[in-house]
Amino acid sequence: VQLVESGGGLVETGGSLRLACAASASSLSAYVMGWFRQAGGLAREFVAAMRWADTTSYYTDSVKGRFTISRDSAKNTVYLQMNSLKPEDTAVYYCAARGRDTTLTTSQWGYDYWGQGTQVAVSS
Repeated sequence: VQLVESGGGLVETGGSLRLACAASASSLSAYVMGWFRQAGGLAREFVAAMRWADTTSYYTDSVKGRFTISRDSAKNTVYLQMNSLKPEDTAVYYCAARGRDTTLTTSQWGYDYWGQGTQVAVSS
């Protein structure tokens, strides 16, 4: 599975961005899709995940109510809508896919495929 992210950029505090992750798999019905981020010098952290089959999702506390993960089955694409952005959201955002089973997991080690990352910068 190849994952290609897009949609990053520079935005002011309070602004919005929508990240997209296009997957090359013929079907993602048996996958969990996740978003992670990594700020300079820090460890990669979990942001959100969604079970493709039933759209059950989970978010880290710091983005609840601001970020929304969703999918477009026709395009094999998962999105991360980010609203009310804060400077602390600045990071490289990575899309990931878990194919071994459909357990929602927040650990980066639980994912089998990764995209190349897209930069998000929020100015204060």
